[in-house]
Amino acid sequence: MRRTSLTLMLIVALAGCGQHSRKAGNTTEETIIDSTIVSVYYFHGKARCKTCIAVGDVAKATVEKSFEGNSKVRFIEINTSVKGNEALIEKYEVTWNALIIARGNNNIEITKQAFSTALENPQSLENLIKEEVNKRLQ
Repeated sequence: MRRTSLTLMLIVALAGCGQHSRKAGNTTEETIIDSTIVSVYYFHGKARCKTCIAVGDVAKATVEKSFEGNSKVRFIEINTSVKGNEALIEKYEVTWNALIIARGNNNIEITKQAFSTALENPQSLENLIKEEVNKRLQ
């Protein structure tokens, strides 16, 4: 029963996030991917719900706190409604909000887990981010 409630809450939260798709467009030098760096990408649109904001906040705080001083890890917030971000949006096939941890072509999308834990259990999301970043640092 609790699992059904959580799933329903996730669906409602995601529906309110303003889903949208993007087609390939112009690319800029800013979107070049450095395969020596682990990037925690948080993709979002112009309008964000409470859960969307929480996902971004937890991801950013985790990177800043857990990898402080580590020049091989960075948090990158990508607004999908801003021109110039098309190359990353296309590369990761982002159609709405997403949380992706990547080093070169070694990447994982943890959006579903992020949206199901960011508000109720942010420590779980923090642990997942740290685990996935550390896997890519090795």
